[in-house]
Amino acid sequence: MTALAELSIVVPSWNVEGLLAACLDSLHNACALGADVVVVDDSSEDASAELVRERFPSVRLLENETNRGFAHAVNRGVAASSGRFVLLLNADTEVRPGALETLVGFLEEHPDYGAVAPILITPGGAVQRTCMRLPGLATPFFFGTPLERWMPRSRELERYFARDLAYTRDIDVDQPPAAALCLARTTWDAVGGLDERLPLFFNDVDLCLRLARAGRPIRLLTEAEVVHHGGASTSQLDDFAARWHRDRLAYYRKHHGWAAGVWVKACTTFAWVDHVLRGCVCRLRGQPSDAFLPLFRAYRGFLFS
Repeated sequence: MTALAELSIVVPSWNVEGLLAACLDSLHNACALGADVVVVDDSSEDASAELVRERFPSVRLLENETNRGFAHAVNRGVAASSGRFVLLLNADTEVRPGALETLVGFLEEHPDYGAVAPILITPGGAVQRTCMRLPGLATPFFFGTPLERWMPRSRELERYFARDLAYTRDIDVDQPPAAALCLARTTWDAVGGLDERLPLFFNDVDLCLRLARAGRPIRLLTEAEVVHHGGASTSQLDDFAARWHRDRLAYYRKHHGWAAGVWVKACTTFAWVDHVLRGCVCRLRGQPSDAFLPLFRAYRGFLFS
């Protein structure tokens, strides 16, 4: 039995038919070697489901009647899979040859590790600096507020974005994205999968934090490469910013308590006021700016959530 015969690959997908086809094409060899590939279509409006049924008969397709978000789709896919190892893989990725064997081999040899991640690269071959450190209480004050613009090299932003991290050697990391993340099923079951109260954002951050608290490190492997197109599904959202802020608020409340929620709302208010003032300046100069009423409604909904 090959190592890949013990691997389940879960691919959540939403309205990315073309990218999904490229992703599944890149998994052809894995399927031939016995990997269990599960696509969870999150109520796509394009022909993604038909694509899987017609072109990839060896891939199992699960179709959600309504779009309940990334976390639910991943959890459903993992629950329906059977492999001893589980790879969470975005539909906007393409797996390079040998990457899956490298990931599974590492977990087989290092059962004390909670997860392992490949290097994510652009279609042009450049390394994406996607690994971050876990957010702290200072992070909302510096990230996404005017301070990010005024102090782009602040100590907190340097720490949070892990700008000192070299992607030239294998290293333990705090928080790789769930675009490509491999875990043993026993680890997944022990930590409880993704938290569906964080439907779109921060669910991977939450997972990494729970692994860290359980004493299970995460390894970044430079020999394993996955092409990542990035943001193909979330870029379709009209309310991207509002959902991101809601999920971040839920994350801080979960792990740092109600007072942290108040703090995050204060930091978001700082950013909102700055955005409105800059919009006013643009209008005075005759330049385009966001409509204020939808922005105010979104902010008000967030503030009283």
